[in-house]
Parts: sequence; structure tokens; C-alpha cells
Amino acid sequence: MGKMKNIGIITSGGDCGGLNAVVRGAAKAALSRGIGAYIIPSGYAGLYNLVDFDRLVLLDEERTDHVNSSFAGSEAGHSRVKISKIRDPEKYNRILSGLRRFNIDGLLISGGDDTGSVVVDLCQNGIACVHAPKTMDLDLQTYSVGGDSAINKIARIVEDIKTTGKTHNRIIIVEVFGRYAGHTAFRGGVAADADCILIPEINVDFDVVYEHMKHYYMRRIMNSDVRAGTYVMVVAEGVRGENGKFFSDDDGGKDSFGHVKLTGAARSIRGRLEEMMKADPEIRQFMQASGMFVPGVFEIPEVREVIPGHMVRSGATAAYDVNFGKEIGAAGVILLDEGIVGVTVVEVNNGKIRYMPTSEAIVQRFVNIDEIAFYEQMDICFGRKPQPYIPVFEAQKGEVERFM
Repeated sequence: MGKMKNIGIITSGGDCGGLNAVVRGAAKAALSRGIGAYIIPSGYAGLYNLVDFDRLVLLDEERTDHVNSSFAGSEAGHSRVKISKIRDPEKYNRILSGLRRFNIDGLLISGGDDTGSVVVDLCQNGIACVHAPKTMDLDLQTYSVGGDSAINKIARIVEDIKTTGKTHNRIIIVEVFGRYAGHTAFRGGVAADADCILIPEINVDFDVVYEHMKHYYMRRIMNSDVRAGTYVMVVAEGVRGENGKFFSDDDGGKDSFGHVKLTGAARSIRGRLEEMMKADPEIRQFMQASGMFVPGVFEIPEVREVIPGHMVRSGATAAYDVNFGKEIGAAGVILLDEGIVGVTVVEVNNGKIRYMPTSEAIVQRFVNIDEIAFYEQMDICFGRKPQPYIPVFEAQKGEVERFM
């Protein structure tokens, strides 16, 4: 016999693909175990204000039919609220009163590291929670729902923008989300055959970037029978310069979790590249030789920044994230019902539910720099002098782990 009569489902932080799959998977698992599953809307803001609600939506068979797993975003809604920062000394008692009002015994909460930190906080204050990992940034210790969907979107956008880049002979800089980790820029850029990928884990050496850009851009145009070519960079929003500081604007402000709102990286990089081209006599010679030079009008190649922003979070969900979302949603309900709380679902592998303490799962994971040299041998520029790749061989035995 399980321990839960009713549970609340919360989604929090940034939206992304796969969240509705988490909600649907959780609802279906709850139905199969005779548990009432209720949506607590608007993330942690809704949890704080739960005591004032007149009603909650019950995810019965009829209502669950309307939760489309392939739609990105969340039926439950989101907010960026850190419970511990709420200026109310009775906030935890208020939350407990709201849960008692609706006879909710535990919470399934889907979100990233910030959301997970609140899961830890709530558990320490007597509220049973299980965390379903979600972040397109892919910077948790586990795979997180939304990652594959975002990477696919980034790759498609970068591929598509090449058409306008080539038509106008532009250098294109695509700036993507990811905060302080470069996973989405790295994987999305590789998938789209980007020429250059700049990530926060590597401070940018502009001399290296400039020479790589100049070589490929000029060669492509001069070797084209119609003098057409482009060069495409994918830049993580949290990329840093030679001094280790963000290129991002200083006036972006901070969110409720204390994170700087990263804006302006692509614009700063564009400005730096334009300055370098203006000071380079070879660029003027190239512009004249290619037939593009117009005095006072078109003297250096045009550089454009493209910021897809929330488009990479929206729309359709990759099939991988639908599968994973359903797994962790359903597994989270089972863990709650079995009294295993304060944990993050890792995966369901060969029918086994794997989990780890949420306090460990939310430790930020960065791009493994040891991987970069492997891709540098394919002549992708990562903003540093390429390092030699020294292969290490390992024969795989037994179970093959899920890609993370």
C-alpha cells in the first residue's frame, strides 16, 4: 500500500520542451496507483498562495487527455520564485496550510538547479518532494528534460540562418541560452556545422577567432563562382573574454535567485570583430578583390548578431524528451508513493528507477574541456589555440549508459 492519497505537480523556472510529458507521465502513474494528482499553477508562487485558492485542477482521465506531451512549455505554468527569499516569517507554515487545505501529501516538482535548491529547502522544512530534472541548459549532474529539444532547435536555426548569411556575404553570430555552461551552444553548434563555437568554459582569444574567421570567410567567397559565402558562430550567452569577465551588459539586472541576466554577448563580440577588420589592411584588399568594396559604404564584411531567445524553448518537443519526461514524471510519483523523498530522478533504465539526492544533482556541471580537442581536430574553432587530440581507447563492457 502506498503512502500518498493526493500529490501536487509543480513546474518551475524556465519553460522548455518535455515539461508536459512530465505532467502527463506523473498524472498517468498517479491514476494507476489510485492517487489524486493536482496541478499547482504558477510554480512556487502558486505554492506560496495555495492557501488562498478556491480550487485546483485534478488530472483525472478526462483532463489528462488534454495534456499534449509534444507541446513545449507547461500546462502547470511557471514563475521564478525562491521560497527562502519571500519576506514572510510564516511562509513555510503558510505553504503547509495550503497543502492541508487540499489534502496534498507530497509534491512532484520539475525544474533545474534553482528549482532543485528549493526542493531541498522544502524537504528540510517538512514538505515531501521529489525533483524531476528539467533544464535546457543541461548543467545538472543528470540529463534534464528539455535539453535535446533545445539543441535540435538551435541546430535548425543555425542551419537556416546560413541562407541569409550566404546571400548577403555576412558573418553571423548566433547567441543562445545556457547561462554559465556551454552545453547547448556546443552541441547545437556541432550539429549545425558551425564554424566557431564560443562557450563560457573557455575564455575567448580573439586573435585565434579572427584568424579562423578570416581564413574561412575569405576562402569561401573567393573560391565561389558567384562570390558568395558566410561564416557562422554560435555563442553561449555566458561566454567570457580574455580577462575572464562576461561580455554581457552590466545593466541586465538579476533574477530572484541572484543570477545576472546575461544579455549582449553577441553584440560585444560583433563590435570587437568589426574593430579588428577595420584595422586589418588585408580585409580592404579582400573587399576590393571580391568586388564588394564601396568607399564609405561597404568597406568591411557585414557582421550580424542573431538572438533566437525563447524560440529555442518553444514549439514542439523532441521525441527523446517526450520519452524521458514521461519516465521521470511517472518515476517521481512512484518514489513519492514509496516514501523516497528529497531526491532527483535520474532515469528509468531496464525498468529500474535510478535516483540521487537532489542536493547532489543540482551541483552545476560544465562542458568537459577534455572533449574539446576531439572537435578541434575537425577544425571547429573554440576561441583558443587548438590543442592536440590524444586518443584514449576503452572497450565497453556491460551496460551502455544513456547519453548525457
